[in-house]
Amino acid sequence: MRLERSYALIAPFYDGLLGALTRDARARSLAALAAAPPLEVLVNGVGTGLDLPHLPQQHRYTGLDLTPAMLARALPRAAALDFAAVRGDAQRLPFADARFDAVVLHLILAVVPDPLACLRESARVTRRGGTLLVYDKFLRPGERTLWKRAMNPLARRLATRLDVIFEELLAATPGLEVVSDAPLRSSGWFRLIRLRRG
Repeated sequence: MRLERSYALIAPFYDGLLGALTRDARARSLAALAAAPPLEVLVNGVGTGLDLPHLPQQHRYTGLDLTPAMLARALPRAAALDFAAVRGDAQRLPFADARFDAVVLHLILAVVPDPLACLRESARVTRRGGTLLVYDKFLRPGERTLWKRAMNPLARRLATRLDVIFEELLAATPGLEVVSDAPLRSSGWFRLIRLRRG
């Protein structure tokens, strides 16, 4: 099943499945933007807008998603923000180089078919000295979690990948440095990572 169709079907249930489960992690990640002066921020893979209530109001936001059904659900949550919705592919961003001061990558790198392309594109559109905020689930290098790997072929067809190793993506994306990397639930499977574009 194509990702766009899969998420169009999931859209009505997405908030119920992930809203409460991910609320605290989203807020913790996005707190990094709270004290900053006005910025241009891309929310890459904005989905139904679960990040939007946690975003400080001083910035200008662009929310990109592949699925119109997801964007339609995000728009009401953006009412208090300077927000533009853009339909597009997170792996081939329709923006110029160095367009944004910060890019939010919450639960997108383990969703797209090509997470490396997604991270590279996000780095490309981030200005030097800018920030990338990552919240997702990643295998650790050398981790032998057989059930995750066994379930991955089915899971990736429906909604998400279970086999992404962040360190491999980072090593293949020049110009990014890790500022912080904090493990979350599921024995650190989920992580909050803050990157800086050098």
